[in-house]
Amino acid sequence: MKNIQISNTAASIGESPTLAIDAKYKNMLAAGVDVLGFCAGEPDFDTPEHIRQAAIDAINSGFTRYTAVSGDLTLRNAICEKFKTDNGLEYKPDQIVVSNGAKQSLLNAFTAIVNHGDEVIIPTPYWVSYPEMVKLVGGIPKMLMTTEQSGYKLTVEMLRKAITPQTKAIVLNSPSNPLGIIYSQEELQALADFAVRKGLYVISDEVYEKIIFDKAKHISIASLSPEIKELTITVNGVSKSHCMTGWRIGYTASNSKLAKAMANIQSHSTSNPCSISQRAAYAALTGPQDETIKMCKTFEERRDFLMKHLDEIPIISYIKPQGAFYLMLNVSRLQKLGESTDDFCQRLLDEAKIALVSGSSFGMEGFVRWSFSTGLENIENGFKRLKTFVKK
Repeated sequence: MKNIQISNTAASIGESPTLAIDAKYKNMLAAGVDVLGFCAGEPDFDTPEHIRQAAIDAINSGFTRYTAVSGDLTLRNAICEKFKTDNGLEYKPDQIVVSNGAKQSLLNAFTAIVNHGDEVIIPTPYWVSYPEMVKLVGGIPKMLMTTEQSGYKLTVEMLRKAITPQTKAIVLNSPSNPLGIIYSQEELQALADFAVRKGLYVISDEVYEKIIFDKAKHISIASLSPEIKELTITVNGVSKSHCMTGWRIGYTASNSKLAKAMANIQSHSTSNPCSISQRAAYAALTGPQDETIKMCKTFEERRDFLMKHLDEIPIISYIKPQGAFYLMLNVSRLQKLGESTDDFCQRLLDEAKIALVSGSSFGMEGFVRWSFSTGLENIENGFKRLKTFVKK
């Protein structure tokens, strides 16, 4: 029998580290182990009732067939209105592509612009799937290490030193996963001007746009000039903003040529996203936003609660997030000599029964990511276990 072989591309792609540690946590939980998990990248709130009702109504009315590949026109019109109202951006429905979650939106975007051997600049720390997606389409992920001095943000000076004739695009994520940093308008303007001068695409992941703290302001880079808008693919969705992770609705906004390319790509992979989820997403975007505002306030309270407690452990420092729902902890002084952060997280899981994601997954060795998308009681219990672990 011939040996089973997989493609070189498949062999180069690793499992998502965040999903892997979350799976270990859930397996322990199912086995009856008293373990606490802080890995999840999803809100712990239920999808708001009016959104759920819209899905039920869609089923009962027979809205259960194929829609246009790019998404139902009603939903795409609502997305255009959302961009106009929230971001000061004018798009037409044919510039919107609705996909099965923002992950597919991102993969569509990379597939549409990256040729074999093209470089895509990704600031470190980065969301775990960016480099793997670039590799999937034959591109070369080029990581740029940001610094504490730069606020862990990409700067023009970094770009100037890093670009080559093969550089095709820049990835931006604001608010970011895992740090929750938010780029200011001035910072984005500088990056936009540089991208326009060099003719670089910008893939702007704005899926955490609605989860921001301390009265910070989110700016879409595409809104800064007609020239940068033409080069930008903006990625967003309803998963984080409306507690709809399982509904799988993301979307892109771009120029018409790129949108058509992404729609063609999607037509040969998944076709249209779920019709019922699209009706739910329409209700999310056009209905009351009270639950989103309330959720954001709750996340800010949890962030402050966790930071206040962590201040009791001087050996651990952290990076204060401006958005999203993650806190990156510097645990390098807790690691044994020669111990990787992956091994540290496994030790923490085994000894303290706390599941956190290793910072190495995001290009930040010596850090771990704590998701505060869970209740205060869980956070307090997790902190107590961490404090006991540190004392030992």
